[in-house]
Amino acid sequence: MKKSIYQSYDDLPLFLNAELVAKVLGVAPSSAYELMHEKGFPVIRVGNRLIVPKEKFREWVDSHFSK
Repeated sequence: MKKSIYQSYDDLPLFLNAELVAKVLGVAPSSAYELMHEKGFPVIRVGNRLIVPKEKFREWVDSHFSK
């Protein structure tokens, strides 16, 4: 697994694309694209682009990885 370059959610921009989702999660970009197409992932379609609001992404991470 790749190491994330981000140390805090505050470092992230308001919206994340697949490349940033991959960097934050420490996965390959192709894995981020797959995740962004899964039901329940907080993605917004803007034209042909898929973006993820930072706060919704944080909630998703907390609900899937915090126990």
